Amino acid sequence: MTAFHVIIPARHASTRLPGKPLLDIAGRPMIVHVLGAATASGAESVTVATDDDRIADVVREAGGTAVLTAPDHQSGSDRIAEACHILGLADDALVVNVQGDEPEMPPGLIRQVAELLAASESAVMATLCTPATGAEEFADPSAVKVVVDHAGRALYFSRAPVPWTRADRGAELDAEAWQGAHRHLGIYAYRSGYIREFSARGPCELESRERLEQLRALWHGEVIVCAVSREPPPTGVDTVEDLERIRRRLG
Repeated sequence: MTAFHVIIPARHASTRLPGKPLLDIAGRPMIVHVLGAATASGAESVTVATDDDRIADVVREAGGTAVLTAPDHQSGSDRIAEACHILGLADDALVVNVQGDEPEMPPGLIRQVAELLAASESAVMATLCTPATGAEEFADPSAVKVVVDHAGRALYFSRAPVPWTRADRGAELDAEAWQGAHRHLGIYAYRSGYIREFSARGPCELESRERLEQLRALWHGEVIVCAVSREPPPTGVDTVEDLERIRRRLG
């Protein structure tokens, strides 16, 4: 069985939903739901990396582990890199990044991405995707798309509709172009030593343009392996509407 650690980055500030990790869902803070899913994955350890004492206190009250990280990190990966240092994880330790706003994350997907990286010695990172569901999602810039080669290696991630299928009329996007496309899921596995190196590099040009930090690895010529998720992907909480939908489902 693959040995891995889960680190959940959770910051208090949020433009649309301030204090998001602490919002109530079915009588428990959101971060506690995420903590439960991560614990059920079979990870050797589960740690919440946060910048806020209130989040850390809630995690500890629920029986979890939390570490306080710097408040000025630009991304979850930077927060995880610091947490790996605080926890003293070995360079070759497998770490899965589970987003703190995924209260319905299936534990099986956490295991899947860890196993994917463990089986891919040449890869620095592993992630998951799911088939696109329609033209609206395909065109939506908030739904990140990924293009993968024959061996399961990511070629590119984009907020644009890729791969582009050119219609006979010219540059207009074909109405059926979404078929065969894949939406990227924001769950990652990497080795502790690599994520610290990744964080130290700082953003690259493509990453800054697309606002997608995984492009940093591709920019440096590194391999990201990507597989289709074995289970239906979760619904994250980005908006008030997302929150209310999950509250109805879990309430």
